[in-house]
Amino acid sequence: MFQRKRFLLTPIILAIAIMGVLVGRWTVTTVSAENSYEELKTFTEVLTIIKKNYVDDVKTKDLILGAIKGMVASLDPHSGFMTVDAFKELQVETKGEFGGLGIQIGVKDGLLTVIAPIEDTPAFRAGVKAGDRIIKIAGEVTKNMSITDAVAKMRGPKGSPITLTIFRDGLKEPKDFTIVRDIIKIKSVKSKIIDGSIGYIKLTQFQESSASDLANALKALKKEGMASLILDLRNNPGGLLNSAVEVTDQFIPSKKLVVYIKGRSGEKIEYMTEGGKPSYTDIPMVVLVNQGSASASEIVAGALKDWNRAIIIGMQTFGKGSVQSLIPLSDGSGLRLTTAKYYTPKGTSIQSVGISPDIVVKLETKDGKSSHPVVREKDLERHLKNEKIDDQLKEDPEAKETAPIEVEEKDDMQLQRAVDTLKTWKVFEKMLNKAA
Repeated sequence: MFQRKRFLLTPIILAIAIMGVLVGRWTVTTVSAENSYEELKTFTEVLTIIKKNYVDDVKTKDLILGAIKGMVASLDPHSGFMTVDAFKELQVETKGEFGGLGIQIGVKDGLLTVIAPIEDTPAFRAGVKAGDRIIKIAGEVTKNMSITDAVAKMRGPKGSPITLTIFRDGLKEPKDFTIVRDIIKIKSVKSKIIDGSIGYIKLTQFQESSASDLANALKALKKEGMASLILDLRNNPGGLLNSAVEVTDQFIPSKKLVVYIKGRSGEKIEYMTEGGKPSYTDIPMVVLVNQGSASASEIVAGALKDWNRAIIIGMQTFGKGSVQSLIPLSDGSGLRLTTAKYYTPKGTSIQSVGISPDIVVKLETKDGKSSHPVVREKDLERHLKNEKIDDQLKEDPEAKETAPIEVEEKDDMQLQRAVDTLKTWKVFEKMLNKAA
């Protein structure tokens, strides 16, 4: 029996930012009743006792839903149960337009934590910052609240307000932010020419139209005289797996491995470049990444690095190397379940580690205060371990990594290093041509 399987490739940003999916196949297996009967018997006993003796009347459906949510929440931070409404909304989010506030969130120390606000969204305009801890949503305490429940509470019709109570380093007490919900429209590709002939493309999400939008941007930049390219994947939380492959396809020759995934059975599924379309496989190229570059972004950066196609500049990436399957349930709800890990072309798992840049450039703040604590995959509760190099991940618990909240382009040292690298590239290229 086969059903549709969808792969999710983002950190925990469900419904507030875009969640990536890919249609594939799902094999339904059965669990031995003999092995699970005793545990199910205990569950039934508890359910019966609560129904019969709890001080207030409770619905069996509510108890079972609570049990399901708790069961899935005991897994890794990217697995979750979605109600019918949440499941429906998730399926349209890959279009790049959805209702919400515009923030990426995770769970750290049992608290909802902002990974980053999405540029030009209600949360961004209201002043929500990366590293903020969301203490309350509409007056309800968020301690140990699941991501899915938090998302459901923050959703609502366009124009309706909601108050988030936020605690931030440097504040003496929590602060209320009243934010008006809106339709979030994500333009995944932004481009321009800088320094005369260097193409610059900012890819903010991996959604259905990203690859075609990228192709159009590259074509337009070429007409403007683009001789080299900077692909900016900083703070890109991920998205569609097939979009990541299609983006990479434009920079790597055909029949090259982009990424492969392996699940519990050990089955290996490879994703290759196809070629046959206008490509930019020879243009000098730099990729910018940082701690907010996650999942699908890491797939692109990892492939370009492994094939020596581009120079990676910036900071270590987020480190989400797992794949989530989106499984529809019979009542219209859905299950988001981690079912595999993905690997770069050289067979490297970046789970809880990330992609290491070729050139490390850390952004600094002028005043030393306008920064936020960095949240990575390894900081999330119940994150999957990297079986090969987990012993290397032990760090000083007192060490706190921070990053600037905002940086103006003139102070963006990562971008400037990318520009300088491409200028140097041109100088050496001319010298080699003369020598030949």
